[in-house]
Amino acid sequence: MRICTINLSSIEDVKTFVSIMNKCPFEADLVSGRYVIDAKSIMGIFSLDLTRPIQMNIHADDCEALMEEIKPYLAG
Repeated sequence: MRICTINLSSIEDVKTFVSIMNKCPFEADLVSGRYVIDAKSIMGIFSLDLTRPIQMNIHADDCEALMEEIKPYLAG
């Protein structure tokens, strides 16, 4: 499992992020406070507080290609 922090600050960011995530073959969750949602769910993401960074848990060990694709959304 890989854990990182992302920022999704606009509607376009969310749409592009979900599009990228829907192409990957493994599961990932977004964690914000006590909420855990599927990283492939656009409605779920819009239910989160997008003004703060969001923790992403990727349920795979070999996810370097995905990490490169989501690089614009990584915090820090």
